[in-house]
Amino acid sequence: MQAMVRRYGGFITGLSLALTAFWLLVLVLIPYFDMFESSFRPYLPFVDIGGPKDIYSLNNYLSIFHNPTDIKVNFFGFETKLFMSIHLWVFFLTIAFSCLSTFLAFLLCYPLAYYLAKVLEPGRLATFMLILIIPMWVSELLRTFAMFILLAFNGPLTILLQSIGVVTGGVRWTWSLWGYSGVVFTLIYVYVLFMLFPVYNAMTSLDSNQIEAAKDLGASRWRIHRRVVMPHCKPGIASGCVTVFMLCVGSLLVPGLLNSPSSQWFTELIYSRMFVENDWNGGAAYAFLMLIFCTIFVTLTMRLFKVGLADIAK
Repeated sequence: MQAMVRRYGGFITGLSLALTAFWLLVLVLIPYFDMFESSFRPYLPFVDIGGPKDIYSLNNYLSIFHNPTDIKVNFFGFETKLFMSIHLWVFFLTIAFSCLSTFLAFLLCYPLAYYLAKVLEPGRLATFMLILIIPMWVSELLRTFAMFILLAFNGPLTILLQSIGVVTGGVRWTWSLWGYSGVVFTLIYVYVLFMLFPVYNAMTSLDSNQIEAAKDLGASRWRIHRRVVMPHCKPGIASGCVTVFMLCVGSLLVPGLLNSPSSQWFTELIYSRMFVENDWNGGAAYAFLMLIFCTIFVTLTMRLFKVGLADIAK
């Protein structure tokens, strides 16, 4: 604090602290606390608010378990039945496919980040970075619509595969993977750079002499990445995984456009409870259930990669 005052002066320091406090208090803490308080209260007509029926309970949170039913699940040809509520099943699927999208994004970005950081000539790096960044200048809405057109029945992708004889007839790309394949592809496309850049930044700080020393000692490529590159890049990998997972699990636009008629995303349930059913109390409870699980995911990620919150925030 004293160093900041000496560098910028008392007025600039005080103004910065005041704006930060305003942002945290008015735009973050107060709205979150209001939603948290509302999540324990029932959805009531206006005349009953504050009356004897307006009591605090866990009913909004427990409603995710209401109305269980038999759900048929076909996993690689093995069919079984699960007895649970539809909302709980949608919650599990949202978490599972968000994790799958994050994992596939990492598999795609790791070799690309290594190529950019350690293989590509420095003079060509700016061109490659520009090619990667230019799509980010287009809004997420337009990029999602582009994937919607690409994956449409008898769309450009199907026509291309028909022309080379891979498929015959129209293909419903969004109907595989329980109706979530289009969502997974689009989530990776939309958020892939949020995985790439943290991993790339971590790799640029790795001394290439360590890789050369490992090669001279006879280490294979896989062993070099497992014992040298990946341990060094753990903060970047953790940061990318947390960012992409949080963006995927909280996405509303992508699943709203790319889901099949038989599939839903948990954020769609939250939106429906708040804006369709006008049940803001139940929607707030669902939102905090998602927040609780995301907090658990961040904690487990930090434990898995053995990094701290400060390492992820770099």
